[in-house]
Amino acid sequence: MLEPAALRPHYSDFLSPGRVLLTGHSHQAWPNEARRGQLEAFDDAARLADDKWGAAFAAADAVRAYVGRVLDCAPSQIALAPNTHELVTRFLSACDLRARPHLVTTTGEFHSITRQLQRARGLLDVTWVDARPVDTLAARLDAAITDHTSAVLVSTVLFETSERVPHLADLVTHARARGAEVLLDAYHAFGALPFTVAELGAQDAFIVGGGYKYAQWGEGNCFMRVPPRTFAPVLTGWFAGFSGLSHQRGEGAVAYGPSGAEQFAGSTYDPTSHYRARAVIRFFTQHGLTVARLRELSLRQTARIIDRLEGLELATPREPERRGGFVAVRLDDAAQVAKRLHEQGIVVDHRGPLLRLGPAPYVTDAELDRACEALTSAAAA
Repeated sequence: MLEPAALRPHYSDFLSPGRVLLTGHSHQAWPNEARRGQLEAFDDAARLADDKWGAAFAAADAVRAYVGRVLDCAPSQIALAPNTHELVTRFLSACDLRARPHLVTTTGEFHSITRQLQRARGLLDVTWVDARPVDTLAARLDAAITDHTSAVLVSTVLFETSERVPHLADLVTHARARGAEVLLDAYHAFGALPFTVAELGAQDAFIVGGGYKYAQWGEGNCFMRVPPRTFAPVLTGWFAGFSGLSHQRGEGAVAYGPSGAEQFAGSTYDPTSHYRARAVIRFFTQHGLTVARLRELSLRQTARIIDRLEGLELATPREPERRGGFVAVRLDDAAQVAKRLHEQGIVVDHRGPLLRLGPAPYVTDAELDRACEALTSAAAA
């Protein structure tokens, strides 16, 4: 079992005395090694100037390789972007929305999907399937698919409640049989619980996620796994045709790279994020912070939180196999309770009536107990 007390010195830049960071589901602390990565990016830029891109692409390749190892797929299937919104919009632009202008999604998706699809009203026909009960969600999404459906978009772990969505493999199979693409938002699964493309039954599906949360990579580190087919997204950056730029002029056809990663590539970006991510990946490897070991610790921590919040209304399943990496509590005044906790140095967040507590590998049992006691008192006030 990983021991938080032993890991804490490596996070000293983030862990100020008296502050309890229960933001592990949103923004985990970075290990001190992350700073080394950021400085390396600066040093390469200063040393190489515009010739830095070879070194920058090497950092990006390290991120791609790590994601490929975790998902058990080829790195050439991993497209990178600063955020999932860019990837989702590129994905949508690769769908045949003229012939099939229908999308299916859920009421439990994060804003990167929800906001864009809400804005598409009048342009696209969007079916919003109630995210609860989660046990039947995949089947109800399946039932909403028509011959005009171009894509189904659904999370693997719901961002508000930490509920894992079951039966997604069946959904992928049935949707693809009817010609609809499937995009699985695995942001609250990546780095929090072990999964692979095959285990999700997602060999023919897209998967988006990022390292801002559980992987401790910070901003600018999102990815999309692209199934091994050929795509031509309308929203396309010039990196998507990097290998043939000299041949693309005028009114000719727009060429794309041969791999999924290149077909969905963007344009010029700040490579500092990939340097930082690579430094954190090296730190994780050095200290044996595998997803399996992190999941083992997370389950123990979330169970401790659940046990100590007896009497409050939990929105997160008690069963270990059904929950993700955080615990959500339903409160009438979640915003005010979060504010009162913050005044005591306990950092949590809320989504509407749901207050979320996210442990992390540097959070001790004593900190968890302190936070739960403070929460119980604040909720009763």
